Amino acid sequence: MKILRPLLIVPFILSACFASESHAMEQPLEGKVIVIAHRGASGERPEHTLASYRLAIEQGADYIEPDLVLTKDGVLVARHENEISETTDVADKAEFADRKVTKIIDGQKMTGWFTEDFTLAELKTLRAKERLPQLRKANMAYDGQFEIPTFDEILALAKEASKTTGRTIGVYPETKHPSYFTAIGLPHEGALLAALTQYGHVDKKAPVFIQSFEVENLKALRSKTQLRLIQLMDAKGSPADRSDLTYPQMASAQGLKTIATYADGIGPNKALIIPRTVLGNLGDPTSLVADAHKVGLAVHPWTFRRENYFLPLAQKSGVDPREVGDLDTEIKAFLATGIDGIFSDNVTEAVAARSH
Repeated sequence: MKILRPLLIVPFILSACFASESHAMEQPLEGKVIVIAHRGASGERPEHTLASYRLAIEQGADYIEPDLVLTKDGVLVARHENEISETTDVADKAEFADRKVTKIIDGQKMTGWFTEDFTLAELKTLRAKERLPQLRKANMAYDGQFEIPTFDEILALAKEASKTTGRTIGVYPETKHPSYFTAIGLPHEGALLAALTQYGHVDKKAPVFIQSFEVENLKALRSKTQLRLIQLMDAKGSPADRSDLTYPQMASAQGLKTIATYADGIGPNKALIIPRTVLGNLGDPTSLVADAHKVGLAVHPWTFRRENYFLPLAQKSGVDPREVGDLDTEIKAFLATGIDGIFSDNVTEAVAARSH
């Protein structure tokens, strides 16, 4: 999933001052809306760490979501981006100072340290840190405690948790920048499917969804696996591998019909389901959910977060972007549209909203 870069506090405060103002797909939980722990319990622990995933499972998540990138030696690891200076202590490691480089990733110039320039053994010497310290200061208490996990370690955690909790804990991996990694000789598909097969995940009954913002990656996977595939869609822009196609076009009725030929569902930016008004309140729902269900696609919007910074205007608790607002009301508005799952950084709140 994507997220904003440096936070602009003043515009937030100014906007807050106006506060006065059944589809065909088989559901793994017998029709219940699924809760997907976005990068684990990332609202309470540094994201993409085993500690974050464990906490999410304890809080009741149905699926844990790792974003997957590759190491120099072809191992899948969980990071939001292949550039890791925001989420690890790599910049503090003198022995890796010469690995800092500038690259073009999906058309964007990025400077930093990249997973594909490190072996797994080297990455394991790093420690995770909170990616949003301006919003989640409490999470910084865990900086330096946790390793970068491999996909295999995450699958093992889900398997063990399924045994100990008596609940099936699913995995919801995202292939990050798949065309870029393929271009440098490190494609996701082989390692991804091999790991999932090792854990017995081979068909639509498996508690697995594979997601991607790109298109051709999913089409290639469709020819190689029966596992459920999810086409991610942002509110604007285009897939990195399809400049001829915009996400809004993909969200149209005709676009959804095309997606249904290779995927089992969509993961839209929640603004495609309920846009916000000029003042930042929830507006009227679009027809996206109904249109997707007509062609047999599940709908799992992203991302639901409890901090005021991310909430609609009417659900903010005040002007401090770090404080907790009314996430429950926002989630319930989306549940009323008939969605099939939600991505959330805050599993406890998401599970509670679903249960009401």
